[in-house]
Amino acid sequence: MQPIQLFDPASSTYTYVLFDEATRDALIIDPVDNQLERDLNVLRQYGLKLAWTVETHAHADHITSAGQLAEHAGAKTAAPAGCGITTAAVQLADGDVLPFGGEHIKVLHTPGHTAGSMSFVWRTHVFTGDTLLIHGCGRTDFQSGSAEALYHSITQVLFKLPDTTTVWPGHDYQGRTHSSIAAEKSGNPRVADKTEQEFITIMESLNLPKPQRMDEAVPANLTSGVRHDAGGAGAIELRAAAGYAGDVSPALACAWWQARDAVLVDVRTDAEREWVGFVPGAVAIAWKQWPGMALNASFDASVQAAVPAGKKLVLLCRSGVRSVAAAKRATELGLEAYNILEGFEGDPDTEAHRGNRGGWRMRGLPWRQG
Repeated sequence: MQPIQLFDPASSTYTYVLFDEATRDALIIDPVDNQLERDLNVLRQYGLKLAWTVETHAHADHITSAGQLAEHAGAKTAAPAGCGITTAAVQLADGDVLPFGGEHIKVLHTPGHTAGSMSFVWRTHVFTGDTLLIHGCGRTDFQSGSAEALYHSITQVLFKLPDTTTVWPGHDYQGRTHSSIAAEKSGNPRVADKTEQEFITIMESLNLPKPQRMDEAVPANLTSGVRHDAGGAGAIELRAAAGYAGDVSPALACAWWQARDAVLVDVRTDAEREWVGFVPGAVAIAWKQWPGMALNASFDASVQAAVPAGKKLVLLCRSGVRSVAAAKRATELGLEAYNILEGFEGDPDTEAHRGNRGGWRMRGLPWRQG
């Protein structure tokens, strides 16, 4: 069985979808934000249930869609423990196993491109991220890179796999799709028949330019690609948006709600509200995560019943992904719908933050009526 290999031309990034043929449980490796709709369509096309979104490292050349896929498809996020991706639900360590249906991947810590970089073994395949490329390897001149560590990861970890193991890289810039451990051991010009010092000399002489999106991509990828736009006292209170009335700051949404000009709807699941915290006074109408946003009849009927004529609708979820989708759908139903910026897990130093399982609070003001 082969993985589904997908390609992002802008960053030359390969994304991989693996799945259990019997249960249709799936796992995705290194998804790209600009390809979110493509990846959701692939899941629909194959009838897959996404169990995991997995990162090989914190990328510098593109932004991940891991957080968005987790919310749209109900998956869990997993990332290398040494990469600082603190929003990932599971922090991976060397030797860990991630199951999906009757299948699993095994985690190999392969530092060098970054200190936390990992590769994943599935059956007779290995997904190497930027550690080992086809006749190349990832750079080591930023993000805690180490040529010495990379040499060890390639020669003492990856090259110890069976020669017949298929190598699926994180990138290729020449249209190549895969290689093998045997081919890289014998023909990779950076490492084949090279001593450690020769390899270090090669890596130190590359003089590569900085990735164009590095300053934007790395911070975003440390939060699973979900970026929050509210910014404290100077935040924009109302911002235009495509497909719905707009994005509003928590402060403005609260003001509308307290003036009885708006209905507040929490689109998180019952389980999330029970475990993470609730929003006093909000109408609970879960936004169905899967199989699709357009076929959400329960949401349609409930939200239309909840919002009287002439009232605004303001929507809240964990990070903003589902509330945006719900706002677009509510707009199609004829409602004046707004997404609340930041979601339930807003930065406690900005305008809104979560109480300790005691409800969502404005700075110095509980979200309560009266």
